[in-house]
Amino acid sequence: MEAGERTFSRSHSLQLICILLVVCHIALVGSDVLDTSTIQREFKEFRPLYDCEQCRLRKQEQVNNSATGVGNHPDEKDIDIIATYTDTSGAVRVSSVKMRDLSASWVWEKPIDSNHGQSKSSQKMEYSFQSEMGSGENVEHSTDEHQEGGSPYPQMSSMSPVKLMRRKMRQERRDLRTAQLIQQNKETDYQMAAAAVERSKSLDTTVKGKYSIWRRDYDNPNSDSTLKLMRDQIVMAKAYAYIAKSKNESNLYNSLTQHSRESQRAIGEANSDTELHPSALDQAKAMGHVLSIAKDQLYDCAMIARKFRAMLQSTEENVNALKKKSAFLIQLAAKTVPKGLHCLPLQLAAEYYLQGYHKKQDRDKEKLEDPSLYHYAIFSDNVLATSVVVNSTVLHAKEPEKHVFHIVTDKLNFAAMRMWFLVNPPPKATIQVENIDDFRWLNSSYCSVLRQLESARIKEYYFKANHPSSISAGADNLKYRNPKYLSMLNHLRFYLPEVYPNLDKILFLDDDIVVQKDLTPLWSIDLQGMVNGAVETCKESFHRFDKYLNFSNPKISENFDQNACGWAFGMNIFDLKEWKRRNITGIYHHWQDMNEDRTLWKLGTLPPGLITFYNLTYPLDRGWHVLGLGYDPALNQTAIDNAAVVHYNGNYKPWLDLAVSKYKSYWSKYVMYDNPYLRLCNISE
Repeated sequence: MEAGERTFSRSHSLQLICILLVVCHIALVGSDVLDTSTIQREFKEFRPLYDCEQCRLRKQEQVNNSATGVGNHPDEKDIDIIATYTDTSGAVRVSSVKMRDLSASWVWEKPIDSNHGQSKSSQKMEYSFQSEMGSGENVEHSTDEHQEGGSPYPQMSSMSPVKLMRRKMRQERRDLRTAQLIQQNKETDYQMAAAAVERSKSLDTTVKGKYSIWRRDYDNPNSDSTLKLMRDQIVMAKAYAYIAKSKNESNLYNSLTQHSRESQRAIGEANSDTELHPSALDQAKAMGHVLSIAKDQLYDCAMIARKFRAMLQSTEENVNALKKKSAFLIQLAAKTVPKGLHCLPLQLAAEYYLQGYHKKQDRDKEKLEDPSLYHYAIFSDNVLATSVVVNSTVLHAKEPEKHVFHIVTDKLNFAAMRMWFLVNPPPKATIQVENIDDFRWLNSSYCSVLRQLESARIKEYYFKANHPSSISAGADNLKYRNPKYLSMLNHLRFYLPEVYPNLDKILFLDDDIVVQKDLTPLWSIDLQGMVNGAVETCKESFHRFDKYLNFSNPKISENFDQNACGWAFGMNIFDLKEWKRRNITGIYHHWQDMNEDRTLWKLGTLPPGLITFYNLTYPLDRGWHVLGLGYDPALNQTAIDNAAVVHYNGNYKPWLDLAVSKYKSYWSKYVMYDNPYLRLCNISE
């Protein structure tokens, strides 16, 4: 009985202990749940991390007891703390930590409603948490995970509303600029496409693909591949034929030379594959077979290299010889009068005397010496060229009745020149044609050039066949042997006050110019005491005095600046009153006499002009006068179109076959091709 009672008492005690343990466990769990719900509620309210009420009381107790850190009492209940922080990459992280693990540097504060205080507290907590957590996070979530997964811990930005607004505005500006750049890029693409379409319309496909090893302006690289191959084969065949002959391989030598002749015959005058003979491809294959045999039997690297060097030297010598011949032929073509231009003055001169035009008197003689009108001086023996100058000037003149043209020519062309303007007078303008032989004052005793032309030295220089003026002399020497430098019409420009003693100003025009605008404003330009108004031609180091004068001669170097800017003859406004006052003609005579042996400059009128009008030339705007249409095919097209006067200075005159084709239309549109005299002489576009 006693044993049963002891057993019952023991089981009853165990039950009571279990009940007490369960009650304690429920109390502890309830406390944890309460603390956890409090922390989660604070996070849901988007507030920074602060300690709970129990923690605050514990902290106050620690301060009162002079405690130095968190968690110093062993009986303190540990608390799980969930906090956010920013890692080194800038992502927002969420982690859990025990309160006992926090150092004494942590500061706990109550939530603050102020944005400033909230931001400051958050930053302080964030920094402390990052420094202590290191790599021991228990839970990690990136910013993207917060946004996509709906995390209960939203990102808490420390950026102020002002900074957020600035960031938004910067992003808007970036988006706007990106849209503008994309639009501009599209517009540029459209313009380029339109320009390409327009250019393709004017593309001449018949000349596309011409063979030339140094040109890259053809889009189709294989358009002349067969032609190039055949020409390379001919070069190789010549090299192997030389080796075959030196080694007495007569059969192979004969085969190579025969195929070379046949390949050359198949090429003919072709400049592209489309112009080759139909049998050219078969010939190229046959030549390739022969060259393959020759390579197997004769190939010797050293011997091939020596042969190619010899062929290269021979080719260079031929090229140099052809350059000299080309320079000579160009100068000859520039000096030669075309058949049509030779026929025209003959027909006009015959009609002039047969129809009695030589008895007619000039009209409007009172205008010829009226200084209030606009006077032009043109000295030429080319009837057609002079007519273009007059026609283009009158066509653009606002008041053509006030324009007077003084034309001086030689005795041979006087009748033809006068006949042309009697039959084809420009509307309203006045024309005077004079013969230079009628100027009795222009004689060798007064004119230095005439006196020099009578010297034996000049005659030998120009007219003796054994003088070094052949092709070997080069282009430079040939240039200054042009007969125009012997013509007094070319030097008459230095005697304008003597030719027109009653005029105050005169505009000098060459016969190779075309007028595109009204030239009347030139007479109202203030030359500021200068005698000559001209367009300067120097650009950087080009066309300065050292290009025209011999500065190794002390007479030149002591009187002139070699870097002085040159200017253009061809369209010049001259103040004849100032000319007379400064005795410009006397200065010209002085320097011409000093250059009788041609040591100061070569022949021509520009060098003595530069000397005579040194420091007496007023620079005109470049838009008045554009030069180079007679030698430079790469001029600025806009400058040409906007120029008042375009000048075909150089050898490629617009009335010659040598003319630059793209510039010829500026001149030809003022030629009256329907004129019966031009049709009679077969002068056409």
